[in-house]
Amino acid sequence: MGTDRVTFRGWLLPLLLLVPQLATVALFFYWPAAQAVGQSFLAQDAFGLATEFVGLENYRGLFADPAYYQALGVTAVFSAAVASLSLGLALLFAAMADRELRGAGLYRTLLIWPYAVAPAVAGVLFGFLFQPSLGIVARALRDLGIAWNPLLDGNDALVLVVLAAAWKQISYNFLFFLAGLQAIPRSVIEAAAIDGARPVRRFWTIVFPLLSPTTFFLLVVNVVYAFCETFGTIDVLTHGGPGRATQTLVYKVYQDGRTGADLGSSAAQSVVLMALVIGLTAIQFRYVERKVAY
Repeated sequence: MGTDRVTFRGWLLPLLLLVPQLATVALFFYWPAAQAVGQSFLAQDAFGLATEFVGLENYRGLFADPAYYQALGVTAVFSAAVASLSLGLALLFAAMADRELRGAGLYRTLLIWPYAVAPAVAGVLFGFLFQPSLGIVARALRDLGIAWNPLLDGNDALVLVVLAAAWKQISYNFLFFLAGLQAIPRSVIEAAAIDGARPVRRFWTIVFPLLSPTTFFLLVVNVVYAFCETFGTIDVLTHGGPGRATQTLVYKVYQDGRTGADLGSSAAQSVVLMALVIGLTAIQFRYVERKVAY
């Protein structure tokens, strides 16, 4: 049976159908990006009344700032931890949900719910759970002899924001992994079982390679999420502290621009962040995609 193709007699109707999407991308991405690039070459006074063209001075000051490299290191650790934790747990939950279990529908529904929670709300929830004095989880850790205080300990604070950000993203990854698992032909897995392959071996030699396109897509999405979409969680939980321990690149852009009123440096940081995200995505498509089996 052939595949039906949609054809247009002229170019006007397809163009009209594309206009809303093109306008949205231009309004919310290209225009702000162009403004940031232009602002990165300017400097304003403290009151925003005078603007001066300074060329690459904002970039020179940025790359000479030790705090920027600290934020870069925090972002690298944070994004790697969030992507690894959220992908690993989502794959585990999806593999469990793909089985014939009693109450599997309810189980899947409960796993999807966290995706509807805003990042700031996720930060508030984890803030209550891990509050050093009153939090349920913090009290349990204290009873186990674990000194937990994200308000004073930078490592504890980083662990807290990683947990909150990963928890928020698990549902998204779970949906795609579950869809990928359900698309795998059962006959392939049954044939491997008949040949004597145990469940763990079947998963790593058959199931996981067939999930590689889904895994690659989610890897790109999770890296972008960790770099750019975790501002609300960090702002609610730690405000980038203590001692810049949780100050990622996107949060430094906010602090220098809004709190520090250094719009030129903030714009330069946003341009560098955009370039980093584009570069990392290109690297993943260039090298990681080679190992993807479509």
